[in-house]
Amino acid sequence: MGLGLRSVDRKMPVPPEVAWRLLVDVEQWPHWGPSVRRAVLDDGASRISAGAQGTVWTAVGVPVRFVVTDFEPGRRWAWKVAGVTATGHEVIEESGGCRVRFDVPWWATAYLPVCAAALITIERLASGRPD
Repeated sequence: MGLGLRSVDRKMPVPPEVAWRLLVDVEQWPHWGPSVRRAVLDDGASRISAGAQGTVWTAVGVPVRFVVTDFEPGRRWAWKVAGVTATGHEVIEESGGCRVRFDVPWWATAYLPVCAAALITIERLASGRPD
């Protein structure tokens, strides 16, 4: 965790690669991200990669541009949304599964409960449990 970041994490009894796939597949973002209605990549791919750019629609339908600013395959990615540093996403392999962590800038600490809710949903989706 970098200087000035706040984080929330959750241990999940799922393979790290399953959690990772949910985090990098833009078609899955609306399923686990309470603040995301839709997302598309400029290149038409479904999974983000280093330097990927696209548009994300907020929960209220406002489209905003994003760029992936940090990408370590299978481990971590971060982005800027509307030119502003936003959430970092990390998957850490642990015995019996993995830990998924979201980092937010200090000034976005109020967004941590939204991230915590997303983590619960990611675990449910990764475990194959219905709603």
